[in-house]
Amino acid sequence: MRKHLTIAVLLGLWLIPSPIPSKSVAQGLSVQQRTQEIVSSFNKSKHVIKERHGVRVEKFKEIRSEPEIRKAAADYAGTYETDSGYAFHIGVGADGRVEANGTEPAPRQESQRFTLTNAKLEGALLTGMKVYEDGTTEKFEGVFINRTDRDSPTDSGTRTFGLGVLYDPPKMNPEVGFVVTRLFYQQK
Repeated sequence: MRKHLTIAVLLGLWLIPSPIPSKSVAQGLSVQQRTQEIVSSFNKSKHVIKERHGVRVEKFKEIRSEPEIRKAAADYAGTYETDSGYAFHIGVGADGRVEANGTEPAPRQESQRFTLTNAKLEGALLTGMKVYEDGTTEKFEGVFINRTDRDSPTDSGTRTFGLGVLYDPPKMNPEVGFVVTRLFYQQK
């Protein structure tokens, strides 16, 4: 009886689907899968219609993102900037090596600077290690994307090219009260 119960429990655990945690490319997701996972985090859709006392108010916002894969790494070179003024600079050497640096939100100050080391560009996915001025390091993942913003269902949209960066863990500043999970650096 005990043997059958053990087998039933093990079989039951095997049959129950388990959630797949978010993994980086190094942990097993393909470049395309990780690229799509990051890109989808930059999509947004909201359409609300309220009618009260004969007055109709409609709110619409849609943001659709798609990866932008270019022929050569040098085609991504340039300066990118967020609406908040954080900057990201990327250069590509003659040997194809990617060099980058930038600024991002910081816990106890307005921004912090970093240099991207071991930068690797696969398709539209840019990965590497951020090295901050104080010597601390953190993983970096971003995707070059084309983002289309629409403000109404009939709007054809405004298309913007840039670098979408995810923060895991999120950037927090308890003094100011913000939490940043992602930033879109628009090409300038």
